[in-house]
Amino acid sequence: MLQVSVVRKRPGFSLEATFAAPTPGVIALFGRSGSGKTTLVNIISGLWAPDAGDIRLDEDVLTDTRASIAVAVERRRIGYVFQEARLFPHLNVTGNLRYGQKRVRAAPQVIGFDEVVTLLGLTQLLQRRPRELSGGERQRVALGRALLSQPRLLLLDEPLASIDLARREEVLPYLEALRERLAIPMVYVSHQFDEVLRLATHVVLLEAGRVLAQGPVNAVSLRPELQSIVGPDLVGAVLEGVVTRLEPDDGSADLAVGTGTLQVSLRDVPVGSRVRLQVLARDVILATQPVHGLSVRNALASTVTAISNDDYGAVLVSLDVGGEIVLARITQNALQALNLRPGDAVWALVKAVSTRGHAFRLASGS
Repeated sequence: MLQVSVVRKRPGFSLEATFAAPTPGVIALFGRSGSGKTTLVNIISGLWAPDAGDIRLDEDVLTDTRASIAVAVERRRIGYVFQEARLFPHLNVTGNLRYGQKRVRAAPQVIGFDEVVTLLGLTQLLQRRPRELSGGERQRVALGRALLSQPRLLLLDEPLASIDLARREEVLPYLEALRERLAIPMVYVSHQFDEVLRLATHVVLLEAGRVLAQGPVNAVSLRPELQSIVGPDLVGAVLEGVVTRLEPDDGSADLAVGTGTLQVSLRDVPVGSRVRLQVLARDVILATQPVHGLSVRNALASTVTAISNDDYGAVLVSLDVGGEIVLARITQNALQALNLRPGDAVWALVKAVSTRGHAFRLASGS
C-alpha cells in the first residue's frame, strides 16, 4: 500500500493531497496541466519536502513531519523516469544502464541487467550513444536505468510527453510488460487518459492541487469530476470483459460483459483472458425494445439506474448490464421521446468498443 497525505504551499499554488492505493500495480496521477501531479511525485521521491504530512510505502515510513522523519532520496530506493530521458551523452546504452547498477550495489536485486535488456528490447541498442537513438528508444533506456537501480517504487513523470505519437505507441507496450511481469509498484503521471486506460490499476484524479476522486479505473471513469476534465467526447465507462470466443482469421472476439456479450476486434488474446474495455457514451444508442435490421452488432439488455444532466446540455444515462455500468449520452429530446426513468428496461446498442490491452488474465478457476 502506498499512503500519501501531504501539504505544500507556495506563492501561486498549494498542494493538499491525500490518497491510499494498493501495491503492486500502476497508480496513475491524472489531471490537467498544473494540477499538481509533478509536485506530488517530487514529494514522494524526496526531491521536495512537504510542509506537513506523511508518506508510507507498505510498512516503511518515508516521510513523517510530525516525527521529523525524512528518509534521504538515495535511501528511498525509488526509481524516477522524467519527461526527458536525461541520459549521459558520453556513455553508450550499456554505460547508461550500468550506471543505474553501480549506485546500488548493496540493494537487494529486483531485476538483472539481462532481464532489463530483454524486457525493454534493448539488445540491438547497447553500443549506441544517446544521440543515435529515437525519442522512444531513449525513454526505454531511461526506464531500464531506473529499473537497474533496484527500486521498490518507480515514478514516471509523463515519460511519453516529449515524444511523438508513433514513438509513444512504441513505448506503451513495454510499460504494459513491466506491469504484467514485475511486482514493482509504479506511480504514473499523465494528462492523457488513453495512457491511463492502458496502464493504470488505480487512478488518483487531481485538480488545482486537490484530490477530487480516487479508486479503480472503472469506478473513476464514472465520476462526474473526471467527465468535466476529459470533455464530452471522452466520457464513457471503463469495464472488463472475459474472452469467450476468438476468431483468429478475422481478428474478432466475443467478450462476456456482465450478463451480455460484446463482439470486438481483438487478436492474440487467449480465451479466458480479461480485457479492459472503454465504451464511450457517445457510441451508445438506446432502444426500448429489441431492434433488428441494423449494422450495429452489439446490443446489451440493461436497466436504467440513473439519469443526469451533463455540463454540455445533454443527458447521461447510467445502465446496469448485469453488474457492469455503461453510460449513454443522449439529447434532452431523446430522453423525452423515450420517456426514460430509473428502473426501465432498455437495450444499449454499442456502435464501437475500444479494447485496452490484455494484461488482466483470469486466475485459474476464476
